[in-house]
Amino acid sequence: MDYGTGAIFGCPGHDQRDLDFANAYGLKILPVVLPDGEDAASFTVTDTAYTGPGKLFNSGAWDGLDIEAGKAAAIAAITAANAGTGETTYRLRDWGVSRQRYWGCPIPIIHCNDCGAVPVPEKDLPVILPDDVDFGGSGNPLSSHPSWKHTSCPKCGKDAEREQDTFDTFFESSWYFLRYADPTSNDGVNGEAAAYWLPVDQYIGGVEHAVLHLLYSRFFTRALSQVGYLDLGEPFAGLMTQGMVCHQTFQDKAGKWLFPTDVVKQGDAWVQTSDGSKVTAGRIEKMSKSKRNVVDPELIIKNYGADTARLFMLSDSPPERDMEWTESGVEGASRFLKRVWRMSQDTDLAPLGAAPLADSAASALALVRMAHKSIIGLSADIENFRFNRAVAQLHMLANAIADVKAADKGAAEAKRFGIETLTQLLAPLSPHVAEEIWQNLGHSALLAQSDWPQADASLAADNEIEIGIQVNGKLRDTIMLPRDCEANDAEERALASPAIIRYLDGKTPRKVIVVKNRIINVVI
Repeated sequence: MDYGTGAIFGCPGHDQRDLDFANAYGLKILPVVLPDGEDAASFTVTDTAYTGPGKLFNSGAWDGLDIEAGKAAAIAAITAANAGTGETTYRLRDWGVSRQRYWGCPIPIIHCNDCGAVPVPEKDLPVILPDDVDFGGSGNPLSSHPSWKHTSCPKCGKDAEREQDTFDTFFESSWYFLRYADPTSNDGVNGEAAAYWLPVDQYIGGVEHAVLHLLYSRFFTRALSQVGYLDLGEPFAGLMTQGMVCHQTFQDKAGKWLFPTDVVKQGDAWVQTSDGSKVTAGRIEKMSKSKRNVVDPELIIKNYGADTARLFMLSDSPPERDMEWTESGVEGASRFLKRVWRMSQDTDLAPLGAAPLADSAASALALVRMAHKSIIGLSADIENFRFNRAVAQLHMLANAIADVKAADKGAAEAKRFGIETLTQLLAPLSPHVAEEIWQNLGHSALLAQSDWPQADASLAADNEIEIGIQVNGKLRDTIMLPRDCEANDAEERALASPAIIRYLDGKTPRKVIVVKNRIINVVI
């Protein structure tokens, strides 16, 4: 009853929870929004609520209105009947910005018994935290400090106390990027510099920040704009929220959380490494100190190296999704880096500076084409945060290198080009190994100082492309055709497809529409 107006209504046709309730109790389901292209006489909702756009129906005088117009009409009718008024309800709550701890920005308030809460005068800002705090006791160290909190009231001069709470770190970090526009300004925020540099091109943060920090930053930016410090609507132009790193949880028989390094699997059971006692394996959850399902970075680096850890985290899943940290996944990344390392040791590589031969064997030419395609693909993947696809490009290029036989004409030159390209593309993901490989390949300058490889679009283009075949507008098969294939040849290949023959079922097509390099539509 405390949500919105408190009025309760059911809309089973267009709200999944209401639909589940209606189905559970055998209630009638009357849809009132008709999707475009559907027949009002036959459209029904059964197991999945329709939540998309459309026109109102089964709604009396409002039939034919779109959803927004229907809402406005309903509000107008309620208002005209003196049964209510249109209102906008905000689900905003107070934000508690104070913390009882030393670490944080001091809140510039002085508490006086006579004057109440008094702001610290601007000439006395910033308030500096003491250096000689004792963290051994309980509670806020600032409250137990012998002298820091004691001061005089700026208004009446009587004894007073400083505010001992410090600001929440979200409060402090919600506007710091504005200072970066001009870190030397005496005004805190240089509005002119902020107008030039902002908004921030790309915001990257965890999914938990998408609600908290992002909301707070927008609030600060708009508030500062309204009082004249800025002329900025939004602080960030782009947003990408990465998922959480997850790991399985473990508990001993007393319910105490255990680190992954404290347990080992024996057969189908988990036991403690210290005494062999039984361990309960729990859910896979986001890593947290409280549940100890964390992996020490030092241990990872010691066993595998930092580059392996980086490559695994980038390759496991799209960055916006959660990923599970697994030992097998780390080992897979390690094996790939070792494979690339061995490729760089190949004694059959052409000398440094050798270019691929124009009359190379088919396998060598395929490698050169794959290298150019990888440059284009991986460059786009990094720009668009598709890191797992970028790693997949590296694997495909490595496989193409392995497919070239030493006896093939142009193999040495193609392999040199392939492994150098692979190393350059690997560098943003695993920079340390890539630098070592670059040096092993005979280069004297740092890879980090070299230019990003440039692709030859003509070599990256596929001679064959995959074309979809539709029958009456529905995709029924795909075939490989030469690029820019003539329409007659494309039609002949499409009609020879076993899948299309089956769908034609002996019928002669009325028309075959060929859209070059895109799609073929068979109309029957």
